[in-house]
Amino acid sequence: MSRYVYLVRHGEQLDAEHGLPDGPLSGRGQRQARAIAERLSGVPFSRVRTSPLQRAVETAKLMTEYMPSIEPEPSALLMDCIPSGPTPDMPSVFEPFYGGITPEEIAAGEAQMADATAEWLSPSRDDRHELLITHNFVIAWFVREVFGAPAWRWMGINQANCGLTIIRVRSAKPPVLVAHNDLGHLPAELRTGLPVDQPFYATRSAVPVLVTPPGRAAASRASRRRV
Repeated sequence: MSRYVYLVRHGEQLDAEHGLPDGPLSGRGQRQARAIAERLSGVPFSRVRTSPLQRAVETAKLMTEYMPSIEPEPSALLMDCIPSGPTPDMPSVFEPFYGGITPEEIAAGEAQMADATAEWLSPSRDDRHELLITHNFVIAWFVREVFGAPAWRWMGINQANCGLTIIRVRSAKPPVLVAHNDLGHLPAELRTGLPVDQPFYATRSAVPVLVTPPGRAAASRASRRRV
């Protein structure tokens, strides 16, 4: 049996560049939320959880316009956090990041992410699809965990606003990263939230692509063969 975890970063926050810790979505953020919802509208989600912060809750609410069957519920395990503290093997280039972060914040983030990975990276007894609407650092920690990388290695792993990451979890095998920061549903002007501009995006037109839920792929291929 397979458990598929779909990780979506919230849409762009209004005035985030001014250092506001939370707030509503910008106009672009609202468009991003609708675009990812349209892409995922065909996936039979059994559970949807969201960070309780405003920008994530608003993203989830907008997604229900295209996905009326989902009922997002807040989870403190998906809050924005600092997943880990400095370690001896961490490159010194990352040390300035921790300048204003307290030991209490680090301890809270470590405990949160330990509980989050235990909750969503454990095998399921049946096939299921779960959607988590959360934050960049949280998604980075999940990706790091899949690869068993050093604790500091979540740093430098980035996901755009409303980018899509998918993890597959099975009982007899380690988790698999199916997709990371997939932006196929977002046109160039909506690809925000990355630390470095991606100029090559401007020359491409993104076409929304629906995810074919595992289990339906074979039927879809068979259908095409019959045509």
